[in-house]
Amino acid sequence: MDRRWRPYLISGQRLLTLGIGLIVVVSLVVASTAGTVAQASNNSVSERAYLEPVPEPGDLHFEAKADDGSWVSYENPRDEYRSPYLGGGSGKICVTLVNENGEPVIGESVPNTSVTIPTGGATTWHSEADPMTVTFPMNDHYEFPLDGDQFGTSPDIAQGDGYLDSHCIEFHGNPENATLTYGKAQLSGQYADRIDVVGYIQQTPAGDGWNTDIDPIAAAEPYEAAGGGWTYNAAENSTHGQVDVILQLDAPADERFEPPNASNGTENGSTAPSDGTDETTDKSESGSDGGNEMPGFGVLVAGVALSVAILARVRD
Repeated sequence: MDRRWRPYLISGQRLLTLGIGLIVVVSLVVASTAGTVAQASNNSVSERAYLEPVPEPGDLHFEAKADDGSWVSYENPRDEYRSPYLGGGSGKICVTLVNENGEPVIGESVPNTSVTIPTGGATTWHSEADPMTVTFPMNDHYEFPLDGDQFGTSPDIAQGDGYLDSHCIEFHGNPENATLTYGKAQLSGQYADRIDVVGYIQQTPAGDGWNTDIDPIAAAEPYEAAGGGWTYNAAENSTHGQVDVILQLDAPADERFEPPNASNGTENGSTAPSDGTDETTDKSESGSDGGNEMPGFGVLVAGVALSVAILARVRD
């Protein structure tokens, strides 16, 4: 080889070595990221999501909607009016139970368990308040177990994502300067240790209704931060108040199962058995879903092979 070309060849080899190193690092990062995403989107649960579409016009429990599409209302067997009616103060106290994946459930995996929310002030007249108690599973104890679409968005409806997710009591007829209070949620019963109180979401909107464009887990706050109650203010058009207590299942890992893909989910309020049986295919049998392979490893192999080919070409 002509010595005049040796410095350029050495520089090229150093550059190539650096390139190989970069390919390895980038490939490992891609592999790590892909693995994290796959794990996050495939969490095991102790109870499958309860998918109950909201009532449509003409359905049982559909109440009314605004002509301009700004709001929609569903009937609730726990919706009561104060007698005597003292004013336009109204509101809700709700419970939202989600599984380990953050999806709404009705508590089939935690029977003989309940959550109690002390209430006071302007709610003591309500037949299911003072305190409010919700017993699981909800469909065994209540007509219309979920009655509120509190979270998510959809272009087809004014509020919510089109699926019920909360169990609420509603009240109307309070004085327009009344104060409503509620206490910390208290869990009791057979599986109380499998439910976490994530927090509270309190909103006292001035005429715009409940904001559903939030994630219940991310938006939940500690009791003290949420407020523990509210006072109506008719002068500010704030005559509606609401709190949603967010609960999440946390069962032992060996009593969970892999949920099916979203396309295989159930609808119309039906749920899968919640006995912890894993109905999915064993990933170790064929590896067709990539469960026993390192995501992104092919990128690494291809990068190294390409680098070797380039090195061989340079040596020639």
